[in-house]
Amino acid sequence: MGQHWKKIWVGSAGNMVEWFDWFVYASFATYFAGAFFPAGNDTAKLMNTAGIFAVGFFMRPVGGWLLGRVGDRKGRKAALTLTVSLMSASAVLIAVAPTYAVAGYGGVAVLLVARLLQGLSVGGEYAASATYLTEASAPGRRGFASSFQYVSMTAGQILGLGLQIVLQHTLSSGELHSWGWRIPFVVGALGAAVIFYLRRNMLETEAYTEATAEGGGESPEQAAERGTVRALMRHKREAFLVIALTMGGTVAYYTYTTYLTKYLSNSAGLPKQTATLVSFCALIVFACLQPLAGALSDRIGRRPLLITFAVGSTLLTVPIMTMLKHAGSFWPALGLSLLALVVVTGYTSINACVKAELFPTGIRSLGVALPYAVANALFGGTAEYVALWFKKGGIESGFSWYVAGCAAVSLVVYLTMRETRDIDLKRVGAGAPQGEPEAAKVPAS
Repeated sequence: MGQHWKKIWVGSAGNMVEWFDWFVYASFATYFAGAFFPAGNDTAKLMNTAGIFAVGFFMRPVGGWLLGRVGDRKGRKAALTLTVSLMSASAVLIAVAPTYAVAGYGGVAVLLVARLLQGLSVGGEYAASATYLTEASAPGRRGFASSFQYVSMTAGQILGLGLQIVLQHTLSSGELHSWGWRIPFVVGALGAAVIFYLRRNMLETEAYTEATAEGGGESPEQAAERGTVRALMRHKREAFLVIALTMGGTVAYYTYTTYLTKYLSNSAGLPKQTATLVSFCALIVFACLQPLAGALSDRIGRRPLLITFAVGSTLLTVPIMTMLKHAGSFWPALGLSLLALVVVTGYTSINACVKAELFPTGIRSLGVALPYAVANALFGGTAEYVALWFKKGGIESGFSWYVAGCAAVSLVVYLTMRETRDIDLKRVGAGAPQGEPEAAKVPAS
């Protein structure tokens, strides 16, 4: 049990730093938006920075392919070490990027390159982390163990918001807009360097080691095709399933995490400090819910939680977003934010293990990485930009219907997919439930 927890700790700690770097871009965008673009409408500036944020998502499929291939061919450890190296480099670039006053749009170019590197890194980090945490967990505890992926992701954002709160109370508004926004990127770069050292010494998972060892069960042809798109194409149904089940969850997640602070300040009219505090408190509760929901899925299965999320998100998104806009103060905003995140927990707590459980060991990392990155590029990364586009067009409520519609599509998938809780990850032939023939691996969707 000790080895399982050691693997989970190292994987989660690295994931936390990765997502700290990824999310501080969004949480500090209100401060540095004016530094890289000429004077103009505040919403237009946020749209520009949100557009660059979205560009990072469009690199995630490339990162998913590249680092997913590394994860399947060289090991989960190798992929996780490479992702944190890329993230550290991107944080340094943002920390030293010149402003518009100094270099014109040259600063935007540096910002863009940094976001492209972040996209590559996170595109591989999600799958490498999901695969590692799922494979490293004890039998019958995969839902609980893999839930720490979103615990660590959320912890990264909580640290970013916490740092923002500290800076808001120690620096003036002018100092934050002038240079204070660079501080979190320096912190992120230093944290990534520490995690790089930890990951260099982490243990490989037993499932990967056994599958790739001599006599592990792979034929020479399977070994040669490990981590390739050609091998992934033999699992087209599973790949499509990852995209479809991710669609509603990723839009809802980014709506109530990265976009929430901006929505509360830019639309609901709350002070930036209040909006940040609402997000900070809501995310602490959200992080604590993940292991509880993950453990519940180990007892009752993955599908009940996914279906609960999709039904709740489809029916409640429009009322929650409407009431949030008129919340007016801290407590109503916090209560509504918590309600939304409780619903989203049905997806976030278990989506990592569900996706990993769909694929065999030799294609698991790429199988999770590439379809998930495609779904995030199309839906997660654009969520904030779409929201601001609706706002600028004078039909802000349209975004709420968009989020609800995405959840409704995923609901259909959850209702028709098979249960994955009892799949044996060490069976090289692929995800058949223990004691069932290999033909049982094909989803019912």
